[in-house]
Amino acid sequence: MTVTQFIEESKGAKLADLSDKDIYLGLMDYVKERSSQLPKNTAKRKVYYISAEFLIGKLLSNNLINLGIYQEVKDELAAAGKSIAQIEDAELEPSLGNGGLGRLASCFIDSMSTLGINGEGVGLNYHCGLFKQVFRNHQQEAEANYWIEDDSWLLPTDISYEVPFRDFTLKSRLDRIAVLGYHKDTKNYLNLFDIDGLDYGLIHDGIAFDKTEITKNLTLFLYPDDSDRNGELLRIYQQYFMVSNAAQLLIDEALERGSNLHDLADYAYIQINDTHPSMVIPELIRLLTEKHSIDFDEAVTIVSKMVGYTNHTILAEALEKWPLDYLNEVVPQLVIIIEKLDALIRSKVSDPAVQIIDDQKRVHMANMDIHFSTSVNGVAALHTEILKSSELKPFYDLYPDKFNNKTNGITFRRWLEFANQDLASYIKELIGDDYLSDATKLEKLLAFADDETVQKRLAEIKFQNKLALKRYLKENKGIDLDENSIIDTQIKRFHEYKRQQMNALYVIHKYLEIKRGHLPKRKITVIFGGKAAPAYIIAQDIIHLILSLSELINNDPEVSPYLNVYLVENYNVTVAEHLIPATDISEQISLASKEASGTGNMKFMLNGALTLGTMDGANVEIAELAGKDNIYTFGQDSDTIIDLYTNQAYVAKDYYEGDEVIKEAVDFIVSQDLLAIGDSKRLKRLHQELVNKDWFMTLIDLKDYIAVKEKMLADYQDQKTWNRKVIKNIARAGFFSSDRTIAQYNEDIWHSH
Repeated sequence: MTVTQFIEESKGAKLADLSDKDIYLGLMDYVKERSSQLPKNTAKRKVYYISAEFLIGKLLSNNLINLGIYQEVKDELAAAGKSIAQIEDAELEPSLGNGGLGRLASCFIDSMSTLGINGEGVGLNYHCGLFKQVFRNHQQEAEANYWIEDDSWLLPTDISYEVPFRDFTLKSRLDRIAVLGYHKDTKNYLNLFDIDGLDYGLIHDGIAFDKTEITKNLTLFLYPDDSDRNGELLRIYQQYFMVSNAAQLLIDEALERGSNLHDLADYAYIQINDTHPSMVIPELIRLLTEKHSIDFDEAVTIVSKMVGYTNHTILAEALEKWPLDYLNEVVPQLVIIIEKLDALIRSKVSDPAVQIIDDQKRVHMANMDIHFSTSVNGVAALHTEILKSSELKPFYDLYPDKFNNKTNGITFRRWLEFANQDLASYIKELIGDDYLSDATKLEKLLAFADDETVQKRLAEIKFQNKLALKRYLKENKGIDLDENSIIDTQIKRFHEYKRQQMNALYVIHKYLEIKRGHLPKRKITVIFGGKAAPAYIIAQDIIHLILSLSELINNDPEVSPYLNVYLVENYNVTVAEHLIPATDISEQISLASKEASGTGNMKFMLNGALTLGTMDGANVEIAELAGKDNIYTFGQDSDTIIDLYTNQAYVAKDYYEGDEVIKEAVDFIVSQDLLAIGDSKRLKRLHQELVNKDWFMTLIDLKDYIAVKEKMLADYQDQKTWNRKVIKNIARAGFFSSDRTIAQYNEDIWHSH
């Protein structure tokens, strides 16, 4: 039965007469039917990838590509006068993640299925996700992001567990999403645990809600505001609910496959994605000892053999430290285990830096992960070296063999094959389609680096992608993009270390230069996308600055023909899929040493944008692979920055007072022009932050950033040389496939077979 026949039979009407929504639902049912016929992967050792977030994006096209029927479906729809792109618009994007961490987890479970690894994601099914970002009065406001419809990709199961908290027990229910590999004859799942009795009525004033009603709010929101005690407690409830369910599922599945639990490590391996799932270690020990009568020491040995920890950041705020009394309030049964584990470490090592419970009675989740695991990995070569040499050095000295690097990756099926279909088909014309299962085959493109026909065709594809972006932004975001401009994009969550504020200062500098009559040869469009945590005031202030600049610049007849600035509302995977293929300049400007890896940098590289970046995270490897001449780097190196922090030697005011260009740009934040548009409290607070604190050293790199960006804009005029660099970037992007990353995880850590 063809896809058309399936849909027409199930919907009782001809394809041409059905609405886009009906066709979407029909296609979803067809994919579900096809995937239900695929057997589950049953390899002996199963990997449980536990993560607080999975930013999976829309699923229809990805599943059609992985089933090998995308083009066929596209053609059948076109024959009936229907556009697959419009049908995709009917799908709501699951709101299960925030940024790189969640998108990485999604790429990873895709690659596990593609490589035939028995590996599944485990997380929570947040009904309102992170939040829907809306702009009012040039400020971010948050609304609940309801994404679960009556008909969705979620597959209900009858699997359910009791999760014990101090004052009550919650019953879970498991919904799954099938994860299909590329041209694979088995499937895995993303396991999403939920509760019954969730109450949307708790939500008021945007995303505020009663954080104490745990039995009614547990799976409402991802990362609920933890700026107060109730918020922190709710996060502990969420994390324990996630890991207790994961541990119970893991034990049940191992028993089904023949484990006697003494050999549990032969049947299961847990990858802890950042510190959010850390409580799985004491929870597994608790279950093995209390429910399955295994001796405590043996339980510790078993669990220590089946856990790996991925560190995603050196930022102290993200290395979770929970007060012991908070844990006692929520999960006292775990505190008993954690205290025993702490005593075990203290009996062997006296260094306070590596203890699990510190002298302020806080539990260091990362410390527990490192002690009771087989593997500790960073996510880019530079990041891992920083962990070993400074941030986690006491642990590296203890356990040198545990530490390893696994540079992040992205799935090329979504980020090239789907997101940039014209480029994907042209690459196939040139070198075939082997790169979809072995991304290193992209290196064959190096043979075309000097081919002017190829260079011109790539420039045409980029222009067509700009036109497609123009249409998308006009229809969905009310933005009128100039497709003839240089597209300069920074898309990531708003955080001072990612330095959107530095890009904004460049925009101010450029605005003032244009006002002085120094006009660029070609118009520049600077695009931002990303959300700021509602409790993160300075990040919200940076958003306000950008929105105010957008209002000022885009409505100035002297400047807008040469410079436009936009912040795309409610940035998500779908927005990224439109933005990335159209971008010329990829902004990767984090303060050196602070970005563990980045994955946006890889997506831009693959799609023919050139990187403007610090030597930070995976930018270092991009520079090595593409060649230093084929990306644009600036700024202080990581050693210098680490030394400045160590010696507290950075003084923002010295840069502000010592350089007229820096001072002029910073002071414009509180100029009459901007104060007339924006909120004076927000703008003045941000100005003061940059002058008096600037913890992530915006001003130290600003002059170099301006100079290198200007060079980049000038180089763009020589399209032959520019597109030669583009080809070299695409050709060398193969290393950044998540298939490679996951193959390395499996070979070095998981040993699933």
